[in-house]
Amino acid sequence: MAVHAFVFPGQGSQAVGMGRDLAAAFAPAREVFEEVDETLSQKLSKLMFEGPADELTLTENAQPALMAHSLAVLRVIEREGRVRIADRAIVVAGHSLGEYSALAAAGAFSLADAARLLRQRGQAMQKAVPPGEGAMAALLGAELDLAREICAAAAETPEGGREVIDPANDNGGGQVVVSGARGAVERAIEIARGRGVKRAMLLPVSAPFHCALMAPAADVMAAALERTPPARPTVPLIANVSAAKATDPAEIVRLLVEQVTRTVRWRESVQAMIALGADSFVELGAGKVLSGLIRRVAPDAAATAVGSPAEIEAFLKSL
Repeated sequence: MAVHAFVFPGQGSQAVGMGRDLAAAFAPAREVFEEVDETLSQKLSKLMFEGPADELTLTENAQPALMAHSLAVLRVIEREGRVRIADRAIVVAGHSLGEYSALAAAGAFSLADAARLLRQRGQAMQKAVPPGEGAMAALLGAELDLAREICAAAAETPEGGREVIDPANDNGGGQVVVSGARGAVERAIEIARGRGVKRAMLLPVSAPFHCALMAPAADVMAAALERTPPARPTVPLIANVSAAKATDPAEIVRLLVEQVTRTVRWRESVQAMIALGADSFVELGAGKVLSGLIRRVAPDAAATAVGSPAEIEAFLKSL
């Protein structure tokens, strides 16, 4: 029998129409979307199903929307397939906001609490840096050590000062995302091109996530998680910040707060899950981004994206 790691996507996987076919096909999915709508006092499901895209892409909407889609898929699998994640998963993990989806899937947060926390997280991250002052760039063909060297050089301004720039995501397969002050990120792109990086490009994001500039958002989440602490998850979490197992609620709170300003260590997280015995990765929710990244890190690992009714049916048949 396959040993599953269940993984949950982050921002960038959202798309207009997400979850619409699930809601049409399955009552348990509709229940999830309705509960999130009620919790947030917003027809988030209508925005997910119909757009407009620019409103769905807003961080405060995209984060709870992606969690809702992931948990709707999970609810259908649990109800229709009578499959409990606690019985099937050796670990759970999520990319950035997906860490909250993973924890909700493992029973550490209720659906409503996860929705509220992600709404607060999205708003806080958007407010942390004024529009236009931050940026993110993808370095394709760069490993983490080279990205750190590029960030160190790019932090120095022509005037002799320093600006914030940090590795934000180590996605694996030679894909590292850097984040920080716009000037520093633009310098990093130029430096990367001179260091043999295959491609370096600005990303269309609204704020510089996972860098030191997000400190105000980390403070907001520390207060929010003090008010809404997690329970002990039924399945261990592989945390973004540590790329290691976490089950203690106090440790999970610390990791979630640190995650706002620290690197998402996805490459190492995938390696850690394999080292713990996972031989099959199941991505629950929108898109197939994590499945693709997992195959880059571990070409021999089985990685399956489950987000549509047909994919759910195929997954349940495979069990």
